Amino acid sequence: MRPELIAIVSIFFVFGMLEFLRTQLFNKPEQTRDDAWVEIIGSFVLLVITQPTIILSAQFLMGNAAPQWEGALASIPLIAAIGLFLVFDDMMQYWWHRLSHSVPFLYNLHRSHHNAQYMSIRLVYRNNMFYYLTMPSIWFSGVLIYLGLGWVYVGYIIVKMAVIIGAHSDVAWDKKLYDIKWLSPVMWVVERTISTPSTHHAHHGRHKADGVTNYKGNFGNLLFFWDVLFGTAKITRRYPESYGVENLAPATLGQQLAWPIFPENKEGGYGVKELAAKEAAAKA
Repeated sequence: MRPELIAIVSIFFVFGMLEFLRTQLFNKPEQTRDDAWVEIIGSFVLLVITQPTIILSAQFLMGNAAPQWEGALASIPLIAAIGLFLVFDDMMQYWWHRLSHSVPFLYNLHRSHHNAQYMSIRLVYRNNMFYYLTMPSIWFSGVLIYLGLGWVYVGYIIVKMAVIIGAHSDVAWDKKLYDIKWLSPVMWVVERTISTPSTHHAHHGRHKADGVTNYKGNFGNLLFFWDVLFGTAKITRRYPESYGVENLAPATLGQQLAWPIFPENKEGGYGVKELAAKEAAAKA
């Protein structure tokens, strides 16, 4: 097994044990029978099929289009290499995530990530099976690896996944740190730099009226700095009262995993088109 996979599995194991011991990893509040299937199937398809296929396809296409560029960036300074991944992977994912909350087609692919009415490491890879195929950041990462930055990607993806896993966990590592007054200036910097449980849980909140939830912001994955920079940040140092999707019809297992193969509900919509119609009706 590759070293980055060992590290990521270990991070999952640590947070998984914390949830198992403290917050019932396999028995979350309000979970349904469908939740486990969405998480198992969605995660399996991404890790075993989608991500490896995209990375290999990007390198194959580059090998045919520009064979002379293979390994061209292998000798650039480490800081420059990290910067490229932060821009072409993490910032690109921020914009795609943001777009996915406003474009109906993309939101219908992404909604299953928010359909869970709880927070957990179980949500990290939870998405429609087709969602990651649309994500440019994975393709860009494959190109950067082809250009010789695979050695940087190993360390980068470990750090990124550690932040993302920690941000989704319902064992909030930042909560105790907020209670230590002398750490407040440090946490001020941390919460504006990387995604934390407080800022990311707000993105998963169910009710915007609770004063914490910000499902139309807090899109950052590794860096929360993108939200600060582009005006979508909401920082409260608190956590939503409940999680899930507000004001939309329930989603079936088929819709969560394989929309548009399984289309909209007969009684109403499935994604942001329906929400937009409801908001327009409320304002009329």
